[in-house]
Amino acid sequence: MPNHSDHTESESRGNFPTDVRGLPASQPSELVSLAGGEEFDLRIAPIAKQLGEATVRMLAYNGSVPGPTMRVLQGSEVIINVTNDADTEATVHWHGLRLKNAYDGTHETQTPMQVGQSFIYRLQFQDPGLYWYHPHIREDYGQEMGLYGNIVVVPSDPDYWPPVNREELLTLDDVLVEDGQIASFSRAETTYVAMGRFGNTMLVGGDIATALSAGLGDVVRFYFTNTANTRVFNVGFDRARMKLVGGDSGRFEREVLVDEVTLAPSERIVVDVLFDQPGVATLVHRHPGRTYPLATCTVDETQAVPDLSNQFTALRVNADMTAERDRLDRYRDHAPDKTLAFVAEMNMGVPDGAVLYSCPMHPEVVSDSADRCPQCGMKLIASQLLGQPQEHGGGEDIPHQHHGDAGGHSPEQTTGIEWEDDMVDVNRLTTPANMSWKLVDRGTERANHAIDWRFKVGDQVQIRLVNEMDSDHPMHHPFHIHGAGRFLVMSRNDAVESNLVWKDTVLVRTGESVDILLDVTNPGRWMAHCHIAEHHEGGMMFSFTVDP
Repeated sequence: MPNHSDHTESESRGNFPTDVRGLPASQPSELVSLAGGEEFDLRIAPIAKQLGEATVRMLAYNGSVPGPTMRVLQGSEVIINVTNDADTEATVHWHGLRLKNAYDGTHETQTPMQVGQSFIYRLQFQDPGLYWYHPHIREDYGQEMGLYGNIVVVPSDPDYWPPVNREELLTLDDVLVEDGQIASFSRAETTYVAMGRFGNTMLVGGDIATALSAGLGDVVRFYFTNTANTRVFNVGFDRARMKLVGGDSGRFEREVLVDEVTLAPSERIVVDVLFDQPGVATLVHRHPGRTYPLATCTVDETQAVPDLSNQFTALRVNADMTAERDRLDRYRDHAPDKTLAFVAEMNMGVPDGAVLYSCPMHPEVVSDSADRCPQCGMKLIASQLLGQPQEHGGGEDIPHQHHGDAGGHSPEQTTGIEWEDDMVDVNRLTTPANMSWKLVDRGTERANHAIDWRFKVGDQVQIRLVNEMDSDHPMHHPFHIHGAGRFLVMSRNDAVESNLVWKDTVLVRTGESVDILLDVTNPGRWMAHCHIAEHHEGGMMFSFTVDP
């Protein structure tokens, strides 16, 4: 258990505080229904939260992790008064909302709130669906520490979603707990920039042990949001049936029965779950290397009222999204308007003397030169930096399942994703000084903040996202576009997207090429970036302008 001197030493090294003494205990998350024109106060402040046997310092909106869930009506506008009583400057980004640019919550749209300051946000809700809010300054720190909350936009059409008995909102997260506290963060720089900071403790709805209940035959709508810094979740229930109905910004073109759904950081998924077996159903996160139990749902013998099992098995096709597919067909033979490449440049340095190079993720791969790993494509690093002996042992070439072995899962779901931190020691050492993540406009070769795209309201912009293998660390990236509009995924590796949904974030797997069509609706200066928090803080972002 950490003591007072541990906290003092950490802060003296220029880290954010970890001391829990004198902090209020965390509170249960609140569900708030807001009518049009209503105001709501949101306060950012530290709390003490119990995670298993550890009491840790976290940050919270209104004293809870996650923060309050706001339930609003499509077409309404509300006012959110935010006060920053935390430990660093802040903004609040309203992820996925198409709103007035002045309230997007970035350092480009407002002066950041210093500690003790406030800001008033006016939010408009054009689209039904599930949205969320989080920091946009030192996102790697604030989001990991608990600053996230949901917004449910209730459709104006009462038949927009299929009927359910009730609803549950669950955030999916992980945190890195070391020595009884959230692992420290430097005030001066972001770390874990190579792969992002993976956690060793899973949180569902902000808690380690999440227990739910349902009656036999209940159909429950689950709103899932991935609020983790870098972890991709692949979740499903055993002993229950699951139907995919919605994503980031509304409903899918076709409802589909599924066993599991994949969410990259910041993505949202809406599923309806039929609990048709008594007993305990477990929500799990599964990937080829491991299965994590996340939550349990105890199903008793009480019969669901009303019985919605027939409606559950009726798989609807939604005409509004079918019409979007017809519209997309006009663009399929067009060359993309923009091509954006995802590239990593890594410079960990070279020690003096004889050097042998190896792959941090596949230590059996060794070379006398800084080549690339034949298994994952990563740039080889001096073995001294990895703490490995300087001997060429001719290690066996062992397949690495986190980088593409489907392990019995659907290949399109599991390949091209780094499910775990397979190079912890190296990842911890990476900062923006030695690891550069870039978004490169292949039309101009400009990168990150040098990119200067300009569009007009009403433009339909076809963008090709290319996750290049010719990169010092090929890995997946969730690409997010702020509230200038919303987009549809047209194709992945030239294969037409089979089920459309409006998106603001798309997972681009290692080596994958994804074409999207951006519907530009809102003027202003907007951001686009990778939503792995450490990549975002490491510079993997740019801004673009939309003229009226």
